[in-house]
Amino acid sequence: MSSLCDGSVMGLDDVATKPHEQLADHLSDRMAAVNALIRDRMKSRHAPRIPEVTAHLVEAGGKRLRPMLTLAAAELCSYEGEFDVHLASSVEFIHTATLLHDDVVDESGQRRGRPTANLLWDNKSSVLVGDYLFSRSFQLMVETGSLRVLDILSNASATIAEGEVLQLTAARDLATDESIYLQVVRGKTAALFSAATEVGGVIAGAPDDQVQALYDYGDALGIAFQIVDDLLDYQGQSTATGKNVGDDFRERKLTLPVIKAVAAADAEERAFWQRTIEKGDQRDGDLEHALDLLDRHGAMAATRTDALGWSAKAQTAIRQLPEHPVRQMLDDLADYVVARIS
Repeated sequence: MSSLCDGSVMGLDDVATKPHEQLADHLSDRMAAVNALIRDRMKSRHAPRIPEVTAHLVEAGGKRLRPMLTLAAAELCSYEGEFDVHLASSVEFIHTATLLHDDVVDESGQRRGRPTANLLWDNKSSVLVGDYLFSRSFQLMVETGSLRVLDILSNASATIAEGEVLQLTAARDLATDESIYLQVVRGKTAALFSAATEVGGVIAGAPDDQVQALYDYGDALGIAFQIVDDLLDYQGQSTATGKNVGDDFRERKLTLPVIKAVAAADAEERAFWQRTIEKGDQRDGDLEHALDLLDRHGAMAATRTDALGWSAKAQTAIRQLPEHPVRQMLDDLADYVVARIS
């Protein structure tokens, strides 16, 4: 097993132009194995609702970005075994479980342009199937025989849960500042990105400095990804995001654009945010007024600048690894994440 992150890869499909599409094309054989393993492990002989609920979300489309990061990191570090597929599947199960739980907590009715599982079935099914997928993910981790991998992904799972609980108290509190927001984002989003890339290096036996670089890349990419998602909630198109514009406002989530606007607010504006976010007293025209305040204080532009900064940090980290076509795809991916808000 080589610990050097070098080697060559096959040529890319010319049709694929976006970085995640190029990555998907390049990893198509490994991702096919991941999808097959996911379908096998989401089966249940005694509870047919489990594969029904899981398939609704797993087969909904999605870019499968997190498992691809694990496969890419492993290949970048010249891994030639089979356990990258187990780890990528584990990462996807963790992600799917958190989505099922999130939709219950947020009382969401739509994800990726489709009705949520809790809407089609019920909250109990979503929670319990999410628990089942978490358990399946740990089974896959154990099969690798790597205690370090188990440590990384179990810590990530705990951090995700911690971030979600923190968000429950912080999301509607105007005292929430950017440092608390970052702590939430590191928990609910970046923790799984960084674990996904880190375990790819670990399973390949890469040197510690390269594993750290992979972790740093995933951490920064995940933060940029979430900041962009929060920004798109106020300026994206529902056909592209699968969500309605202003959902975060209606759900009273204090995301980065609003945090920046609140920090610059005068007394009258602060009273508006207290009424709509803290007290939940929202009226006709409030979303439009919120958008006006975000624009007035340059909150959207400042949020975009932050996202670009984290994207640059991701690129700095990945460039510490030796040159490799997959490294270039990951570098380009960091650009693409923020290009969605260009």
